Amino acid sequence: MSFPEIVFWWRLAFISSSDLEESFFWKLQELGINNFAVQFSPDAPHQRTFLVWLPSYEWPKPQRDLLIRDLLPFAEYFGSSISGISWERVEDQDWNKSWKQHWIPDLVGKNLLILPAWLEVPAEHSHRLILRLDPGSAFGTGSHPTTRLCLEALENDPPLNLRVADVGCGSGILSLAALGLGAKEVLAVDIDSLAVRASFHNQRLNQGFKGTFSAFTGSVDVLKKELQGNQVDLILCNILAPIIEQLSPGFNELLVPNGRVLFSGLLADQSQWLTKVFQSLGWTVSDCLIKDHWGLLEEAKPSAREGTIR
Repeated sequence: MSFPEIVFWWRLAFISSSDLEESFFWKLQELGINNFAVQFSPDAPHQRTFLVWLPSYEWPKPQRDLLIRDLLPFAEYFGSSISGISWERVEDQDWNKSWKQHWIPDLVGKNLLILPAWLEVPAEHSHRLILRLDPGSAFGTGSHPTTRLCLEALENDPPLNLRVADVGCGSGILSLAALGLGAKEVLAVDIDSLAVRASFHNQRLNQGFKGTFSAFTGSVDVLKKELQGNQVDLILCNILAPIIEQLSPGFNELLVPNGRVLFSGLLADQSQWLTKVFQSLGWTVSDCLIKDHWGLLEEAKPSAREGTIR
């Protein structure tokens, strides 16, 4: 196949809800699209401007029209909509710069800063824990409410000297935060091998963290194998609620008695249902946090004595 001598890019921009950030990123990657970014402003916390770059030789007008017709019902399925759709031609030599300029340092919690890898640390935020991230490498930029809930929960109760598992690691942002906050070891898994590769890439951007890091393609069963009979003190699990339910029996084997799990990725109205799932296993809810219609559950596994009484 021969490409035209002059290649340019189409930049698609549209506006939608902040709740759909991770969902749109998933959808775009399912369509084979890997060049995208998102803009947001503190003045409009529930709104995102999504930006997508498409090579012109692969995306003539009929294919671009099909893409829009595919994205519109996708947003509607989640009870949202798309507005402000626009297309802009971007010359090849400028597209990468155009992509990167839309990412800015992102303040999280009291002392965390998610920093795109190509940016310098802002002097006014140099006291914060810096989490360097390549935002285009996999799901999990840190801006989605469920991710922020997990990051803030980790900051409020740091995993000092703990062994941590990150189930559905995506970009590895939660693993990085755990390491930066003092975890002695983090084991991450994701069913997407590209996410595992991205997690390793992002971990290399944060070489100053002292704890050890490993990542594997798979899920709870792979973690059990890699732990070789050992258990973890804390599980981070920012994935969809139905999948959490499916995996719930396996968490008992992964976690030490009195260990805890941070479950996010669930809608606020799913928290009671998921609480009942783990109550049936003898677990207790120690906290429930809500942000922008999304929720986080902090669950505690019973002690060995409590387990035998049941």
